[in-house]
Amino acid sequence: MTEAPLRIVLVDDEAPARRRLRELLDDCTAALPVLVVGEAGSGREALHLLGTTPADLVLTDIHMPDMDGIELARHLLKLPLPPVLIFTTAYHEHAIAAFEVHAIDYLVKPVRVQRLLSALQKVPRLKPLSDTKLNRLPAAARRFLSVTERSRVVLVPIDEIVYLKAELKYITIRTADREFLLEESLTRLEEEFGPRFVRVHRNCLVAREAIRGFERRVSADGDAHWEVMLRGVTEALPVSRRQQFIVREIGRDA
Repeated sequence: MTEAPLRIVLVDDEAPARRRLRELLDDCTAALPVLVVGEAGSGREALHLLGTTPADLVLTDIHMPDMDGIELARHLLKLPLPPVLIFTTAYHEHAIAAFEVHAIDYLVKPVRVQRLLSALQKVPRLKPLSDTKLNRLPAAARRFLSVTERSRVVLVPIDEIVYLKAELKYITIRTADREFLLEESLTRLEEEFGPRFVRVHRNCLVAREAIRGFERRVSADGDAHWEVMLRGVTEALPVSRRQQFIVREIGRDA
């Protein structure tokens, strides 16, 4: 029985780099059956492609505009069957030390055929990268959050998020258009995105740029509290007593 080829997707924003990888993969076919099932010029394009095209391996550049390779790797984990991922990079040796420490495979550009073949031969023994490993790599804050809907990965741009609200085991992502459900830690999101969001309550982060002001409300039992008024949505969110200092810090500018 003929061995099934290793299905590969190439991701690089530079077409010559993808062409070079294709040529090297052709040189590997005598030793290992491989099949390039698709190419993508960006992380978003790759995610869309892999939603409909099964692959065993993704060879992705690390440094790409819009969505880098590390962020792509995190979103790929939301797929029903995430592929194995190997990074390609032009980074200098000191910049890729973290990849070696955490046993994450990478290929340094210009990629050599023997090094590529060695990496390909390891793929059947490898597992998709875990969130834990990816979190240890030097990376910029994500530009998107990803959610799974009907076995499809949907990207939500960080710039469009009005607030993030923890409810039971999920986080509600609210944009001006709709809501999404996400399984992540609110504390980790706060650490990742730093000053972009402000905590108004223990279970809620609000985008600073979405704040249009604050109003003081009095409940039926006479309890007074502040609410934050938001751009793009009609609802107002309560500000906890512990976080009322933001009314003074942000209120005048808002």
